Amino acid sequence: MSIADLQSGKDHTGENFPVASFLIAPRHRPPVMAFYRFVRAADDVADHPTAPADQKLELLERMRASLMGESGAAIDQGVALRRALDQSKLDPTHALDLLEAFRRDVTKLRYRDWPDLLDYCRYSAMPVGRFVLDVHGEDPATWPANDALCAALQVINHLQDCAKDYQDLDRVYIPADHLAAAGAQISALGDVRANDALKCAIAALAARNADLLQQSRGFARQIQDHRLALEVDLIQTLAEDLNALLATRDPMSEKVHHSKLEVARLFLKRLPAFGWSRLTRR
Repeated sequence: MSIADLQSGKDHTGENFPVASFLIAPRHRPPVMAFYRFVRAADDVADHPTAPADQKLELLERMRASLMGESGAAIDQGVALRRALDQSKLDPTHALDLLEAFRRDVTKLRYRDWPDLLDYCRYSAMPVGRFVLDVHGEDPATWPANDALCAALQVINHLQDCAKDYQDLDRVYIPADHLAAAGAQISALGDVRANDALKCAIAALAARNADLLQQSRGFARQIQDHRLALEVDLIQTLAEDLNALLATRDPMSEKVHHSKLEVARLFLKRLPAFGWSRLTRR
């Protein structure tokens, strides 16, 4: 079995949040896209619904070896990212962290509580933003705000896909203590729509997530690069809007994704405030 056998065909235009959008300066796009293609390939391996776990782990290890230049049977995405990192004088730490998250996706199907879930986000989400910041030469002092936003985005994705993750992969990211507190059963994720107890658990997790979004609200103001700051500001806006929807809607039976028109509307609505924030920024 090869990497190509497990690919979903999804690309950066199909992600829930902007990836290397037109807002990113052209000179920064090559390393960001090489990183994305590597991560997308690894994510598809981990998320394949029928591939055996041992084969998934073997392929992920081959991706790691290719990234580090250790493998004779090179994986194209690993070789391409290694070259992009060399050209940009960046190290592979963030990509290696993400591979740890994908290994957990293969081997860990349940999460105990909020700290357990955030530890997963430390590997599955935070490295993505950290890498983009490194590409732009931003100060590592921006990492705490980045980490809060990236973790919040990951939780939103988990809630949006909670039924699919359970039904296709037997994965449950809603922490066990949140389910227990609401009196919800894991098996409810197999239904067509969420029952009241499951809705309560989802809303409670969205409320917890709102605290992360509060922590990340000043993130864009910390970023020196104006184009990257605008993208981060847009992502923050989209995330806050989706998280508010998840507090009241059932992601198993109701729409909790943005259309392109909705993204454009939120972008234009937010643009004047972003411009003012840059003018008044110290």
